[in-house]
Amino acid sequence: MKRGPVVSGFAGYEVQFPLKLIRLSKSSIGHAEKIAVQGVLDQEYLGMGSEVQQFEENLTNFFGRPTVCVVNGTAALHLALQSIGLSAGDEVLVPSLTYISSFQAISATGAKPVACDIDSDTLLLDLNDAKKRITKNTFAIMPVHYTGGVGDLNAVYSFAKKHGLRVIEDAAHAFGTIFNGKLIGSIGDIACFSFDGIKNITSGEGGCIVTDDKTVLKKVMDARLLGVEKDTESRFKKKRSWDFEVSAQGWRYHMSNIMAAIGIVQLERFPEFAKRRKKFAKLYDQLFKNYPTINALPRDYDTVVPHIYVVRVIGMKNRKLLQKKMLEKKIEVGYHYQPNHWLNFFQDEKHKPLPVTDAVFPELMSLPLHPDLSDQDVDYIVSELASIIDNLEKS
Repeated sequence: MKRGPVVSGFAGYEVQFPLKLIRLSKSSIGHAEKIAVQGVLDQEYLGMGSEVQQFEENLTNFFGRPTVCVVNGTAALHLALQSIGLSAGDEVLVPSLTYISSFQAISATGAKPVACDIDSDTLLLDLNDAKKRITKNTFAIMPVHYTGGVGDLNAVYSFAKKHGLRVIEDAAHAFGTIFNGKLIGSIGDIACFSFDGIKNITSGEGGCIVTDDKTVLKKVMDARLLGVEKDTESRFKKKRSWDFEVSAQGWRYHMSNIMAAIGIVQLERFPEFAKRRKKFAKLYDQLFKNYPTINALPRDYDTVVPHIYVVRVIGMKNRKLLQKKMLEKKIEVGYHYQPNHWLNFFQDEKHKPLPVTDAVFPELMSLPLHPDLSDQDVDYIVSELASIIDNLEKS
């Protein structure tokens, strides 16, 4: 990256003002991905076929469990929920601090997402709060692996078993994360991942469902192709199903060969991506130890592969102004995510308050994290954030 004048670094060494924006997130695409896409274009078969089949096989080997690919992570959640029989009148426990896709996937089945509070330190689902929100209609629980952390997943499953609940893990942030020595997705009930442009690996768009539940797998495979039974087998043979049967609601949620071709290469590159994401997250953690009002989330980056890097700026009064001033320094920052119980569509006057979520969200800020950063970028980001916060506190 070309850089401008030298400025003081927060870690005690000199960094240079970037001439190009340091992006909050971005796709890391190389020559191999472009060649793979060109290969699909040359075949002139762009829909769901051999590349999707290959990507599914590679992911199945990666997780050690059957995997089905779909068009995006939201579709993965939707089909997983539909496949367990979720319907109108049912309820799903889910933390409010998550992307709206988690809630929309639940409501798309006709069921009701029940917003739960979060732990003030980890920002993950607060099980004690979830316990207070169980009703006779509670059907499932959806832990969200925010930033790649999973918390005490054993406690979630014990809680679910006690109350007879299915578990749908929203693991969109946690591709590659290890829990108790095992890969997220390789264990548990059902795990759903996202492969959109900025995730730990990408297929442009895309997602997958991972489970040992054969009934779920069959239902998902049919439902992703408009409910056409056994159409997956035909597509993988480059054939069309002219005479077919449909017995359940389906959707046009299948992955394309173009997407899968990108995903195949990205999965091969994942060890390199994971190493760099972990490295930068650890460097952030180290540098923020020098600034007590900027709190990093408690994550073990030896086992967590972070999708985003989030800090809590204690006492932050004007996040928009801080965001603006960071942008003036050519640093793009954001915040993940506006709580879903704040949104008109999901507001419920009878719903019990979520005090932790309400208090924590205004202090959250997401900093740049992607494989194309450098150590110098991270040091510059931390030094400028600290400086701007100091100046705002004094003004």
